[in-house]
Amino acid sequence: MRDRLRRLWPYFRPARAGVGIAALGALLAALTEPAIPALLKLLLDEGFIAGGLPLWTVPVALIGLFALRGVATFVAQYGLAYTTNGGMVALRRAMFERLGEADLRLFAEQNASRLSNTLVYEVQNGAGQLVGALLTLVRTVLTIAALLAYLLWLNWQLTLIVLAMFPPLSWGMKALSRRLYGVTRRSQAATDELAYVVEENVLAHRLVRLHGAQAQQQRRFAALNAALRGLALKSTVAAAAMTPLSQILAATALSAVIMVALHQASGGVSVGSFVGFVTAMLMLVTPIRQLADIATPITRGLAALERGVALIEDTPVQSGGQHDGGRALGRISLQDVWVRYAGQPGAAVRGVSLEIAPGEVVAFVGPSGSGKTTLINLLPRFVAPSHGTVRLDGVDVREWDLRALRRQFAIVSQDVVMLNDTVLTNVALGDDHPDEARVRAALEAANLGDWWSTLPQGLQTVVGHNAAQLSGGQRQRLAIARAIYKDAPVLILDEATSALDNESERLVQEALGRLMAGRTTLVIAHRLSTIAHADRIVVLEAGRVIEQGRHGELLAAGGLYARLYAQGSGGWLDDGESPVVAAEDAA
Repeated sequence: MRDRLRRLWPYFRPARAGVGIAALGALLAALTEPAIPALLKLLLDEGFIAGGLPLWTVPVALIGLFALRGVATFVAQYGLAYTTNGGMVALRRAMFERLGEADLRLFAEQNASRLSNTLVYEVQNGAGQLVGALLTLVRTVLTIAALLAYLLWLNWQLTLIVLAMFPPLSWGMKALSRRLYGVTRRSQAATDELAYVVEENVLAHRLVRLHGAQAQQQRRFAALNAALRGLALKSTVAAAAMTPLSQILAATALSAVIMVALHQASGGVSVGSFVGFVTAMLMLVTPIRQLADIATPITRGLAALERGVALIEDTPVQSGGQHDGGRALGRISLQDVWVRYAGQPGAAVRGVSLEIAPGEVVAFVGPSGSGKTTLINLLPRFVAPSHGTVRLDGVDVREWDLRALRRQFAIVSQDVVMLNDTVLTNVALGDDHPDEARVRAALEAANLGDWWSTLPQGLQTVVGHNAAQLSGGQRQRLAIARAIYKDAPVLILDEATSALDNESERLVQEALGRLMAGRTTLVIAHRLSTIAHADRIVVLEAGRVIEQGRHGELLAAGGLYARLYAQGSGGWLDDGESPVVAAEDAA
């Protein structure tokens, strides 16, 4: 446990003042505990005899005692909240920063629900449980120490009987804590799996309903839910076993103390001393039970926070170089590039070599799985080559500073992603001081001038979750406006006009035409209207470049491009578009 706490301490260190405040409050509260049996002893020995204590002294002392305890408890709670929230904020910030810099393999290995659960809920619950439990531990230990000191002062022989129960109690706590830690880790994994099923069904709600798969998914959820219930019961058993263990030991010790104390009382021990000792002994039962119960929140808190620390310490950061050449010209070079994905047979890209000049428009076509998207993702280093080099302006992309490299690219894809933020923020994404005039100009260029001006708060209107209330064409043009605002020298269009109606496609094509002007443009598309006028068309199959050239040249060559074009349903032409009509349009 000491090593685990040492890993967590750096995140709670800035709020260590709260630890001191909480410890001071705990100390003051603990010191009031033995005062109660001491007052009883004094009352019994002195208060009921002639010339003894004035009657008003005992109630005044009790009121003052409990007032001091109340203030001490308040101070301890404030210190606890200060430390908990300070550590939670620091840990969350470090985790979120690591998410933004992490190697992209993290997002392939862990789903969004698990990462969200770890960062938001487990850190909060873990910090609250751990810090609260540690404070209770300190207060409990101090209370036990204060009561034991009082017992030793009253009767050291009887106190030895009390001390005899601590070794077996410590052994039991250690064994049960180890068991509880294992169950807690398994419960975390089960919770992640259950949350993932919920996430999947929320995202795929249309698909599930279309195929009538609700009952199937309910069975899947029920099985995971039942497994989590079983783990929860095991956790309860491990945690609840602490209480009877501590109570049996305390009852045994108390019985022995009473028997010995009664024997000593016949030898002249005062009634006040006897009652004070027994009262202090009974008061020990509660902190001893708390000491036994404290293992549960400490174990669960540690298990929760360790996942956050592991995310920070064990997740590698995507490394980059130092090169920053300002705005790139847009010259791209791929030399004998291979890409192999872990766990996948064969290679996704096989020995591709290409030279793309600044300002050139290059379209990539081919059957599904031919490596088009993988090839494009090599440029901003969303994918790393297994072999070969990828260069931008003659510099290997691995030598570029990552931020500088990614400033050179703007991407408009089929799967538009919008933040639940304002139109202004979504268009000027990444700009801490957005230029509203530029944003308005970008929206005008994207054929959204009439749209944004009708919004209730204009550019400050929040678009909602992934702008789901907008039409497909509007979302696509909003993504184009973002690319226009970024003004990057290299533009990547990944199926940017797929699944749009004719009017939406016309507006998007007009906006794309303005966006592509003067930029190196790489296009993945299945509509001929997007690629027919490209400077070059690169045809891929099974990760290899099969042929390349202009539209007419490739048709004349009679290769894969011509066959796919003739079929009209090769995955890159519209299913409903006639090859003859398309050829006439291209001419």
